[in-house]
Amino acid sequence: MRAAVLHEIGQEKLEVLDDVEAVGFGPGKVRVRVRATGLCHSDLSAMSGVLPQPAPFVPGHEGAGDILEVGEGVRHLKPGDRVVLCWLPACGACPACKRGQTQLCLAGFMNAGTPNFRRPGGDLFGFAGTGTFAEEVVVDAGCAVPIPQDVPFDIAALIGCGVTTGLGAALNTADVEAGSSVAVIGCGGVGISAVQGARLKGAAEIVAVDPVASRRESALRFGATKAVSPEELAGAKQEITAGEGFDYVFEVVGRSATARTAYENTRRGGTLVVVGAGAMDDFLQLNMFELFFDEKRILPSMYGGGDVLRSYERTIALWRAGRIDLAGLITHRVPLAEINEALDQMRTGTALRTCIEI
Repeated sequence: MRAAVLHEIGQEKLEVLDDVEAVGFGPGKVRVRVRATGLCHSDLSAMSGVLPQPAPFVPGHEGAGDILEVGEGVRHLKPGDRVVLCWLPACGACPACKRGQTQLCLAGFMNAGTPNFRRPGGDLFGFAGTGTFAEEVVVDAGCAVPIPQDVPFDIAALIGCGVTTGLGAALNTADVEAGSSVAVIGCGGVGISAVQGARLKGAAEIVAVDPVASRRESALRFGATKAVSPEELAGAKQEITAGEGFDYVFEVVGRSATARTAYENTRRGGTLVVVGAGAMDDFLQLNMFELFFDEKRILPSMYGGGDVLRSYERTIALWRAGRIDLAGLITHRVPLAEINEALDQMRTGTALRTCIEI
């Protein structure tokens, strides 16, 4: 089968090969035919080494498809079922799951250390235990979440990561208060989803911050009340909050520099939500006096900060009701053979989400 492969960390291009095999099928596993997958910035971060991932590997973790085969013991799925691939499944038995914090379950991360592809040259890993830049994947049954047949594969793929992450940051982690002021720094697919979440919660002012003009324009269509470049943020803070700072600021870039900017633009007693996935050696500096004196809440948000399965269901319900726009997030479409074009679209910021049709 075909799959896009990164041979070494640090390479900028993927090689699309046709000699890759999905392996590991057996009890408790399912084989999935991938139909659509989104390109998430985390894929680029894994390719560059910002996020830890063994190589060689098949990137991709935001996918949807249908079940081809189920292993022994799998009762909730059958061939033909339409599924979203969940890269962070809940085991249901660990302390985090028992506390109801299923987004902190480590079972999914354990999958990332086991090769799930093979080619004549040796084993390949799948990014985040999945690897959706391939025609087929074999995953634990818990990673394949059934969805209604009327949800298109491209829409379902977005729910698998970016939409769940951004929407959940506003709805679950921040629990944005109606009438509040919000700033979202970084307006790709995840940031735009955070904008939509803040709009759903009734935020009065939503300022989208991004260096790319086309993304700022898109943010206005999705519910932002104002869109500015990073250099214009200080002026927006003064205009909207009289210099006090925003009630909620979402950092959706994953860098200490933007997290520091987000902190400085959060009002005293306000909430900074860290959504972006950054590097382990990139440190955010805060002095102990400001931490005490400003009493700003700093809330990291992992995969939307809530129960993943419930988040999927809620997102589908909101999409069906026309309360959120998911189709509009897909600004570009490319076949798997042109995956490197999608990488360029992400790097330059010309795409909110590129759908790779497999």
